[in-house]
Amino acid sequence: MIQVFNLTKIYSTGAHMVAALKDVNLTVKAGEFVSIMGPSGSGKSTFMNLLGCLDTPTSGSYKLDGIDISTLDENGMARVRNRKIGFVFQNFNLLPRMTALRNVELPMLYAGIDARERMKRANLALKRVGLANRINHRPNQISGGQVQRVAIARALVNEPSILLADEPTGNLDTRSGEEIMAIFQDLNRGGATIVLVTHERDIALHSSRIIHFRDGRLTADEKVENPLDAVEQLSNPGLSDSDTGRGETQ
Repeated sequence: MIQVFNLTKIYSTGAHMVAALKDVNLTVKAGEFVSIMGPSGSGKSTFMNLLGCLDTPTSGSYKLDGIDISTLDENGMARVRNRKIGFVFQNFNLLPRMTALRNVELPMLYAGIDARERMKRANLALKRVGLANRINHRPNQISGGQVQRVAIARALVNEPSILLADEPTGNLDTRSGEEIMAIFQDLNRGGATIVLVTHERDIALHSSRIIHFRDGRLTADEKVENPLDAVEQLSNPGLSDSDTGRGETQ
């Protein structure tokens, strides 16, 4: 699904050049659930911007679902973003005056899908994340966890090849965060490819693989042998990694 070869990103800051990414090589297979971790300034956000076709590399190549992104112009990248990639952000990025249904419809509006089909697919996406009874609520009328569910529904509605989630639980309490991870795990079991950035190791341990960045370089590719099960964590909120035997990595 993702093939990255010697990906490098250099920014110019006046007289200085800053290498945000340095010769990153990575492959993510279809259906994988991968977390990305690293300290601030490690390059993980730059890497996600490149994966999401929000920026272009200085050198190296990136293929998404067989498409060589480096060959595309801005319009081509916009089409890939709309058709191939679903974005979930820490700050939700919903339009406050629009209902959940209308927010979820937006990507389809940009894709030129007719109104009846937009409504049908938006309703299905909201039902998929457990919000069938909140479709006419605005963001300020529902909880933070529910707002993030709307954002996930919006990311899913065009049936993208990959979901990119940037700190999706960062603004949520522990239980709401587990509920969001339960949705991601369910989507992944259904075949969705997910790449998630997080500062929280407990969140990363819900995925099957953790990629570590430091100083612009990919420093470790860690397999999670027994990922945390969010549904089980919700059922047993006092459960620790040592109690379950989970969280062991290599």
